[in-house]
Amino acid sequence: MNIQRSNPINITRYGRSRHKTHDFEELSCLRTTESSQSFSPNLGSPSPPETPNSSYCISCIGKYLLLEPLEGDHVFRAVHVHSGEELVCKVFDIARYQESLAAYFCLSAHRNINQIVEILLGDTKAYVFFERSHGDMHSFVRACKKLREDEAARLFHQIASAVAHCHDNSLVLRDLKLRKFVFKNEDRSLVMLESLEDACVLRGVDDSLSDKHGCPAYVSPEVLSGGGSYSGRAADVWSLGVMLYTMLVGRYPFHDLEPGSLFSKIRRGLFSLPDSLTPKARCLIRSVLRRDPAQRLTAREILEHPWLASSLDAPPQPGPAYGRGDRGSWDQLVPDVNMQEELDKFFS
Repeated sequence: MNIQRSNPINITRYGRSRHKTHDFEELSCLRTTESSQSFSPNLGSPSPPETPNSSYCISCIGKYLLLEPLEGDHVFRAVHVHSGEELVCKVFDIARYQESLAAYFCLSAHRNINQIVEILLGDTKAYVFFERSHGDMHSFVRACKKLREDEAARLFHQIASAVAHCHDNSLVLRDLKLRKFVFKNEDRSLVMLESLEDACVLRGVDDSLSDKHGCPAYVSPEVLSGGGSYSGRAADVWSLGVMLYTMLVGRYPFHDLEPGSLFSKIRRGLFSLPDSLTPKARCLIRSVLRRDPAQRLTAREILEHPWLASSLDAPPQPGPAYGRGDRGSWDQLVPDVNMQEELDKFFS
């Protein structure tokens, strides 16, 4: 992706904050002018505004207004001043932003992966603007309880397509889960991978990893086996299987509030499938939730499975609207996000 340097622009801050700052600070705007394969590694470092204060004030950064924080003090809702387009702005330390965004720099554009819209750089901060989303898959499945097979196939095909594109380009995602996939449009028909910041960029063809990284409910048996390395791509595929199972059944294949019991269930790899699922759906789930990683389908092979082909060819069927369901039984289905903050981020 080509990035050009523009003339310095003013930064204006509005609202109260706990610390006084200068009303105007210079920032150089680096605009992404067209889609391409990578960003320039030498982007310079003009003068930045400070990160918007945690007490919340509106900041005018170039052509954007940074509004309320969405996550901590580094993710904000943003609006383009002229067009009114709403985006998400992530704020990084200037010394680490290239490392944090390394996966984006080596990956070509894909319709099911959230894209960087623009980057503004300063001396201490990098402001990276992304497309906004319309809710995540975890909340959607939890509200619907479970999805019809035709609907699940259309959404899961997009999920698997994003993962296959990453795997084809030497990226292992590691922290795959439903919450990482968000809707691009309000009618919730288009899905995209929200972030690549947890992805691991491979060096060469070897995808061996050794770190324990990911959400406990989605982690594969080999990651829990202790010592030694494991295939990053195969571990991602296991997580895809957990996602598909949850979309179709309405609960995790392996779930327990006690970490030891949860991991014991995952290591055994035993799960049940309801008779209501079609044989092709059951076949695909069993083909990816295999204890032996060498026997799992690859992400690219998942896209060629007959269940996806037959479901995608079928006309969509009417179903319950998003948000309707038997709320009283949610505690037995997909749990709300927390689970002791995902078991303290999988033991850090």
